[in-house]
Amino acid sequence: MSARNSQSNKAAARERLRVERERQAKKDRARRQLVVGVSAVAVLAAAGGIGYAVVQSNKPTQWEAAAEATTVTAPKNTSGTNGTTVVIGKPSAKKTLELYEDSRCPVCATFEQGVGSTIEKDVESGKYKIKYIGATFIDNGVPGEGSKNALSALGAALNVSPEAFLKYKAALYSTEFHPEENQDKFAKDSYLLEVADSVPALKSNAEFKKNVENGTFDAWAMKMNKAFDESGVKGTPTLKMDGKPVTTQGSDSPPMTADQFTTAIDAALKA
Repeated sequence: MSARNSQSNKAAARERLRVERERQAKKDRARRQLVVGVSAVAVLAAAGGIGYAVVQSNKPTQWEAAAEATTVTAPKNTSGTNGTTVVIGKPSAKKTLELYEDSRCPVCATFEQGVGSTIEKDVESGKYKIKYIGATFIDNGVPGEGSKNALSALGAALNVSPEAFLKYKAALYSTEFHPEENQDKFAKDSYLLEVADSVPALKSNAEFKKNVENGTFDAWAMKMNKAFDESGVKGTPTLKMDGKPVTTQGSDSPPMTADQFTTAIDAALKA
């Protein structure tokens, strides 16, 4: 091989090596730019995710928003501020029995199972009216949403009629449907609608179903609970007439049987 050819070959080799190095350098730069870009996107995504999580954690829950609502849709057959006055009975009835209940309350269920039908008969006959005040405090003590959700559904029943309200309340407290206190079944709209199917006025009632599922009366339920809180009553069931507790004779407990109730209510009506 001549010296000239040798030098030419070496020069060509050096040129090929230079071109290869430039090509590799371009690939390395592109790879680094890609890594930096992906990392930047990941950082932004993480930051966005954190920001979204923070916003979501600070966002009020459905029930907190309902409690803070300034516009309240009240059911028909109510009166007073935000429709929190619920009085059922004949206008000719001279006295009114105040009834304080929480839908998840097991003692309320026992009371309603023993006395509820007597109250319905008394109200229908005009013996007295009832003023219903619903509470949701059990949702705090036994964490859940059932008391609030059931109270909103009771509002949907009251929107149909006072009679539907009383029948639905009785069904919620019945041995068939009332859950154990630690079972938050009333938090599910599907279960509340299942209970409603036992009430003729509510079964297949499209408007009632829509109001339950849409939470139409959620804000009303929270305002009703506020009225309960402001009443000073500490537990349920509580019965009052003319501001005085109606209790079993010789005790501070509410009457839990029909006989005890009739004795106590007759004494209260005479007072």
